Amino acid sequence: MNERKRWLLVFFFATAMAWMEAATVVYLRTLVDRIVPYQPNPLPVSVGLGKTELVRELATLILLLSAGQLAGHSPRSRLGYFLVAFGMWDIFYYVFLKLICDWPNSLFDWDILFLLPLPWWGPVIAPVTIAALMVIAGTLFTRLDLNSLPDVPGRWAWIANLCGALLALYVFMADAIRVMENGSEAFRTLLPVSFNWPLFLIATALIAAPIISILVQLVTRRHLMILNNQ
Repeated sequence: MNERKRWLLVFFFATAMAWMEAATVVYLRTLVDRIVPYQPNPLPVSVGLGKTELVRELATLILLLSAGQLAGHSPRSRLGYFLVAFGMWDIFYYVFLKLICDWPNSLFDWDILFLLPLPWWGPVIAPVTIAALMVIAGTLFTRLDLNSLPDVPGRWAWIANLCGALLALYVFMADAIRVMENGSEAFRTLLPVSFNWPLFLIATALIAAPIISILVQLVTRRHLMILNNQ
């Protein structure tokens, strides 16, 4: 199986998972009357599914990671296919939510993104942007021959990427961190009122560092080839 077919297989797997995720979330939100998550008491506990939901989220990550491990044939391609799977899953999750329940109304609607290790909050466009970067990076890792590049993508690019990921996590969980001393009830009733866009944009730029590194090297190599042929 060539890389194009592998990529398509991972794409179909991720979109199927996205439908399952969207359908499950709609079922849960219908049970607690929270199709729109940004409203008072966003995480009610009346149905007693809190621990089950946490395990389900962990299981989702394991499935996506497993897809990357099975599709890839080298450490770089395994990482790449995991990134493609994760990014496609996240993007199509919101596409399918819109088809099933006509939400979100816009990319700037607030959503509770994840519950591990603390509740994440943010506008829909924020996780979708990061997911798009994951798809781009994963595609570069799996579809291009990067072995000919001298530095792929480079230690400093990876360090910047890690710092960006940690910074993005902080932005998503900042409000939960602020109230964590007040216990689980504070988590369940938390409704953020603002999103730290400046920090998020910095985080996004840092996350994109490996992509930028690869593209710069590809452009430089092409430019050198053109000069050598003249």
